[in-house]
Amino acid sequence: METRLASRRAKPAAFALALLPLGWMVWLALSGGLGAEPVAGAVRETGVWALRFLLLALAVTPLRRLTGLSGLARFRRMIGLFAFFYAVVHLSTYVGIDQFFDWAAVWKDIVKRPYITVGMGAFLVLTALAATSTDAMVRRLGGRRWRTMHKAVFAAGAAGCLHYVMLVKGWQTAPLVYAAVFAALLGVRWLPRVRFQVMATKKAQPQS
Repeated sequence: METRLASRRAKPAAFALALLPLGWMVWLALSGGLGAEPVAGAVRETGVWALRFLLLALAVTPLRRLTGLSGLARFRRMIGLFAFFYAVVHLSTYVGIDQFFDWAAVWKDIVKRPYITVGMGAFLVLTALAATSTDAMVRRLGGRRWRTMHKAVFAAGAAGCLHYVMLVKGWQTAPLVYAAVFAALLGVRWLPRVRFQVMATKKAQPQS
């Protein structure tokens, strides 16, 4: 498995797979499969796929630790950039097709609708992370500063989940599932650190 992850074909294959949701959504749009309100359906589906890719990017490190497959780390940047890509498609669909580039209406929505405010916050964070994702930016910022900055991906994940929960009417299952997955990913990442700190504190305490 590690050999397959390290092969030359792995990244192009992953890239092609990541484009499949876009192709599927285009097909749905052309065939009338987006429901009675196709524009709203397109906005919703592109947003959900942005959130899925964001959660998948956050899952890479826990999966690498659990499976021992270090080659998974090669795909983290690509997955994160696809999260940004689908977020761009999501926002573009809303601004261009739903609002017909009526910037006054868009700004009014951002200011007056909390779920759009939160969603825009998530998008701005993803934009900053995508803009600084290159090797050149890592060198320019320095490894430590870059890693600190890119911890903002957790803020983007939290905002994305909150955006989805606030968007739907009532307590629906799907947004809560995504929020639970995000919480689980946080737990998998941070619980070992908390446990290590507790054990270190106990060892540092003088024996009575």
